[in-house]
Amino acid sequence: MAVFEIKNLTYFYPESPRPALKDVNMSIEEGEFLLVTGGSGSGKSSLARVLAGLIPGFSGGRISGSVFFRGKDIEQIDRRTMAREVGIVFQDPEKQLVKTSVEAEIAFGPENLGLPQQEMARRVAEVMSFLGLADLRREFTAKLSGGQKQKLALAAVLAMQPSVLILDEPTSQLDPVAAEDFLNVVKRLNEDMGMTVILIEQRLERCFHLADRVVIMEDGRIKFEGTPEQVARRAAFCENPFIPPVASFFGKAGFDTIPVTVKEGRRVLRQNFNPASGNLFMKSLKRVHESEPILRMDGVWFTYPDGREALQDINLKISAGEMVAVIGPNGSGKSTLLKNMAGLLKPGRGQVILTGGRQESSPDRTTWDPSVGYLSQNPNDYLFQDTVEEELLYTLKNFGTGSTGAVDEIIEKLSLRDFRHVNPRDLSYGERQRVALASVLVTGPKLLLLDEPTKGLDYRLKEDLGEVLAEFCGRGASVVLTTHDVEFAAKYASRVILLFGGRVICDGPVHQVLSDSIFYSTQIGRMCRGFADGILTPEEALDVFKPAVVNN
Repeated sequence: MAVFEIKNLTYFYPESPRPALKDVNMSIEEGEFLLVTGGSGSGKSSLARVLAGLIPGFSGGRISGSVFFRGKDIEQIDRRTMAREVGIVFQDPEKQLVKTSVEAEIAFGPENLGLPQQEMARRVAEVMSFLGLADLRREFTAKLSGGQKQKLALAAVLAMQPSVLILDEPTSQLDPVAAEDFLNVVKRLNEDMGMTVILIEQRLERCFHLADRVVIMEDGRIKFEGTPEQVARRAAFCENPFIPPVASFFGKAGFDTIPVTVKEGRRVLRQNFNPASGNLFMKSLKRVHESEPILRMDGVWFTYPDGREALQDINLKISAGEMVAVIGPNGSGKSTLLKNMAGLLKPGRGQVILTGGRQESSPDRTTWDPSVGYLSQNPNDYLFQDTVEEELLYTLKNFGTGSTGAVDEIIEKLSLRDFRHVNPRDLSYGERQRVALASVLVTGPKLLLLDEPTKGLDYRLKEDLGEVLAEFCGRGASVVLTTHDVEFAAKYASRVILLFGGRVICDGPVHQVLSDSIFYSTQIGRMCRGFADGILTPEEALDVFKPAVVNN
């Protein structure tokens, strides 16, 4: 018997003229690992909430069709039973955390199930060990990094021992190593414990190959469905972007075989690439700027009130016109670095100096500099008005700037035209992320600081964002962004800074840093290593390998 059976499902959110889900028909088998992907606003999260029994009960709106859980109409099942059987980890973990300490958060679910104290203690201990949270058991949840909060949200769900686990972009705030560990845990839950897993994800290079079945959604409907190999083949030839970079490369290169993993890709390269042409090297196509710095950090140290040293002896220069990606593990100090650059935090030692071709600002600046734009990880912090247009006009008004077409321009560039008169809080997470970014960009800052700007964005929107930021830098402005999205950094950044333990471990041109890395490299980079070193993106691989492909 199928765990879920969906028949002719259509759903409208309250007061929305456009359905979030349209005529969805599908079944999910016991023990299946299902990957759901697609564009922002395509209905992925809405589908997850339907399966968890949250729509329409908690969201309201209009629904038609049928959803069955183990043969029973989901609307007739007791909510307590659904909470015990189906666990869901939301895209924004902060919305799911309710307790003040890590241990209390994990115990919250079992407490509500009325479990004995001994059983609760055992479950809490097991999931903390399983997810590597034991050292954080007494930490205040508000002090955790975004990635740690995501792990904690999963731990709180696993402590209830559900038979079905629904994950809505769980790796969006995890560094590459932590993301691999996280997904390996999920795969173990599926394979070793028989748990049914429904994973919604945008960064497909991490998880595409793990799934038994892949569903690509578009405009509330299921567009493609099948095994990873079937979907990759069909999507590659249709130039659908929702496949891993390796599959995208082989599809564009015209191969009959479409691998989905690095291992398979290397095997196909060995069969088709002529070694006699030698080991190639892709030189960096992006210039690292050596012009006058727009910002300097001289010997910056920062310590939080609890004694945790987040930054140690940071010495950096950010030049006009460059895009700098700051990467590193969770808790390495990336967000703290950006907040010191923005003036939101004051260094304990050292100086952060804004220059920008004018008189240097005071190292002890206490007022916001309008030449600096800062976007935090949480887009909800930026949304106050009733429509997207009013949100941008409000920002301009605060800075005393009249609308000179900047609102129209930024709405067009970030693909927000259809949402211009929509309340931003009614949008999907990825759409809210774009609105928040627009509210920062509309003022035309000279230095743009972005904390995980690609979180919640699909492949198409990340490409749009990358082009906007590249144009922004082309005008002489600078971008510093923290990211766990190595694929995005490889394609658009000119320079990469690797942080570890609050220190700068590596700082250099993007190809130099990422090509030499083991884990902080792209999927294409790992596949091409040894064949043509220095390649990071499918486009670069096409330039090097396509002429050397031996046609079958």
